[in-house]
Amino acid sequence: MDDEITIRLLRLFNEPAGRKALVEAGVPQAAVDRLDLLGISGIGNLVATIKAAKYYELGGDDVALTVFTDSLQLYGSRLKELNAERGPYDQRQADRDIDMLKNLSVDYVLDLTHADRRRIHQLKYYTWIEQLGKDLAELNAQWDDYRNYWGELHAEVGALDALIEDFNKEILR
Repeated sequence: MDDEITIRLLRLFNEPAGRKALVEAGVPQAAVDRLDLLGISGIGNLVATIKAAKYYELGGDDVALTVFTDSLQLYGSRLKELNAERGPYDQRQADRDIDMLKNLSVDYVLDLTHADRRRIHQLKYYTWIEQLGKDLAELNAQWDDYRNYWGELHAEVGALDALIEDFNKEILR
């Protein structure tokens, strides 16, 4: 998706004019008060989920799920940079951004073939091996032995949830 969408929503969700406009548009104040729990990647996941729901024509009886992977706590300086680059965030821009959010299109949504998924998996080589220093056998296991590889990860859900809870307690103090 276009990075500009996430940047505009970062401001909408966190600037006073944006939050005011969201409440005026009918978003419950309690939800608006928690939008700082979404960082750029979390907003990207939200937008991708909205696009997927539209693409697959989900309705009121369907459920779409995503993960909010970061919070504003990582991006406070980015908001300051955006104010310096683009000027103060005002009601007019907030109204434009709400309209953009309401009218997200399904551009860049693609049903992947097996070959497409394999190609994307191969793109992980750089980050998985070269940046993270992981073993090639582990990367290959993600594809070739996915039931065991991901099954082991699923067995760790309880421990991972506990780590997430600890992290959330730390940053939400």
